[in-house]
Amino acid sequence: QPHFVESGGGLVQPGGSLRLSCEASGFNMTDFAIGWVRQAPGKDRELISCISQKGGTDEADSVKGRFTMSRHNAKNMTYLEMNSLKIEDTAVYSCIADRWGNCAQWDYWGQGTQVTVSS
Repeated sequence: QPHFVESGGGLVQPGGSLRLSCEASGFNMTDFAIGWVRQAPGKDRELISCISQKGGTDEADSVKGRFTMSRHNAKNMTYLEMNSLKIEDTAVYSCIADRWGNCAQWDYWGQGTQVTVSS
């Protein structure tokens, strides 16, 4: 079953940084738009960043200027560089793949990695 495996989460203080990694398994990432989503306790999932098959990037206002997503198709990997972390960034972060190109429909996803921002 195609899926993602995320890593890199952990506990970090407010203002700190983390780099999340995500490896696609069982499919060729080149054919999909790739995104990062997060789910905080008691809240709905939020799409925070998406890179289309052609390289176009879209980010949520909540992370713009602080988070940077990248994708390395040859390695079937995607990354999320998170800076200036806030307590409200605490969530489970997961990767998704969308064959249609805008990250609105999720064909494949991972179990996620926990990010906790706390002093």
